[in-house]
Amino acid sequence: MQLSGVLFFPVTPFGAGGGVDAGALAEHVRAGLAHGPGGVFVACGTGEFPSLSAAEHDLAVRTAVTAVAGAVPVVAGAGGPLGAALEQARQAADAGADGLLLMPPYLAQGPGEGLRAYVAAVAGAAGIPVILYQRGGVVLDPGAAVELARIPGVTGLKDGVGDIDRMARVVLAVRRAIGPDFTFFNGLPTAELTQPAYRGIGVDLYSSAVFCFAPEVAVAFRAALDKGDTELTGRLLADFYAPLVELRSSVPGYAVSLVKAAVRLRGLDVGPVRAPLVEPAADHLAELERLLGTGLSIAGTAR
Repeated sequence: MQLSGVLFFPVTPFGAGGGVDAGALAEHVRAGLAHGPGGVFVACGTGEFPSLSAAEHDLAVRTAVTAVAGAVPVVAGAGGPLGAALEQARQAADAGADGLLLMPPYLAQGPGEGLRAYVAAVAGAAGIPVILYQRGGVVLDPGAAVELARIPGVTGLKDGVGDIDRMARVVLAVRRAIGPDFTFFNGLPTAELTQPAYRGIGVDLYSSAVFCFAPEVAVAFRAALDKGDTELTGRLLADFYAPLVELRSSVPGYAVSLVKAAVRLRGLDVGPVRAPLVEPAADHLAELERLLGTGLSIAGTAR
């Protein structure tokens, strides 16, 4: 499974009756594909993974696989309680997903050998490549990362912690032990803000929440980063990404709520977020709309 460029994490639309709106999800995914993401990660954090039933998770994954039609890899979220993670892994493989993003197990915290057993069980059940998600209760030191990377089927690590010193040591240790083909990517909620630092430690891939609602901005930023256009990246970081992070940080859960609201602002009805997430307040929604206009305006100057 080869991932490249900007990674797309679609939201999960909910219809008027409260269930997953497969038609809106397919439209959302196809619209994103037109902007050339390097992979589609469905039913993950931005897709409100913790709120989905097993049947809804299966529907979301099957919908994305059909919409993508082999254009890029499709990676499905899995995780939480072991029984649920095993079911999600098997369903995702049956649906034709190319890989799994394995979320940390929630609430139950065990020692290192327990985490290894959890990862090995899910990887064995899936039979497709597994990318580990480092966040919350899962924060790996280099030795632990190497042990997990050696589990058959584990092929990558998404970092949602943002400790650059730790990640630099993890990347060096794993590449020394496993080789250069192990995949790392920056998975912070607004990854563009820190991507120059991740590039400095050899991590080129990143997920982009902005790609969900303003792929023009995400693509312009990536192109400017690749070209070394510090003027454009600086403007986008200062006037769009940094204020967006400030707004995101103002309320717990806004990393998802703002993204879904912004997709609606761009004209696709993806419904509300599910509890315990909350919708953006009116003043926050107005600020989001202003920032969206700013980002699109700056991106429109890219050459």
